[in-house]
Amino acid sequence: MKEQQEEKRGAAAGTLYLCATPIGNLEDMTYRAVRMLGEVELIAAEDTRHTRQLLTHFDIHTKLTSYHEHNKFTKGPELVEWLLQGHDLICVSDAGLPGICDPGSHLAMLAIEAGIRVSPLPGCNAGLSALICSGLDTTRFTFVGFLPKTAKKQKEVLAEVKDHRETLIFYEAPHHLRATLRQLIAVLGGARRAAFGRELTKRFEEFHRGTLQELADYYDAQEPRGEYVLIVEGFSGEETEPEAQQKDPVALCRELMAAGLGKKDAMREAAKTLGIARRDVYNALLQADS
Repeated sequence: MKEQQEEKRGAAAGTLYLCATPIGNLEDMTYRAVRMLGEVELIAAEDTRHTRQLLTHFDIHTKLTSYHEHNKFTKGPELVEWLLQGHDLICVSDAGLPGICDPGSHLAMLAIEAGIRVSPLPGCNAGLSALICSGLDTTRFTFVGFLPKTAKKQKEVLAEVKDHRETLIFYEAPHHLRATLRQLIAVLGGARRAAFGRELTKRFEEFHRGTLQELADYYDAQEPRGEYVLIVEGFSGEETEPEAQQKDPVALCRELMAAGLGKKDAMREAAKTLGIARRDVYNALLQADS
């Protein structure tokens, strides 16, 4: 009896549409998405100010409501109730597919639990867009997204995927890129091939390809700018870490100094080779000399 009531309730309910929005170029909106955004009564947006700019561009005047990571536990049930009353609802994120690294996935789960139909309005996705342009294997891949904030948690996540043979997809902000590269090298090894895409579909879109170590060298010299998608090749079945990475930072630094480098240059080179911060090399030397 309860199942019959839930089925009846779900049949009378509206539909939750998860709508992709452009990751840069506004021309990447689909005809269907533009039409649907103009037809529904309400749009749940991660940032209403950002979404209003998109709607204005397409002369859409649908009412917006805020739905984001910080209010999802209170706002989500309200939106489900709206759907159960028979209204359709579109959920959008700031860019790309809602539900990928944003609270849209939580709303979808709530809707499904309530017997509400959930349907996609497909379109842009930064991870897949970078993957197909990476030159790396696209047949199997693991989406990791943003790494945790702390170095300890980052290493734990990377250790979990270290031996995955499929291509790995990460997201990263410019001010964290160098530190993330050091972590990738420390756990995955500097010899892994990678492709970093920035500002995808925008005016200054570009890709840099090479090994993780080569990319680390590049971004040591160039200031990272824009949002990044990091595509990293999977484990090949062979140990890819350079022999130098197995060395103690003190031993490596002293080898470089013996080869003619000054102390500061040796510390910088040792940190780069080992994929660690220069201050870690400095502290190791201090401890060894004390």
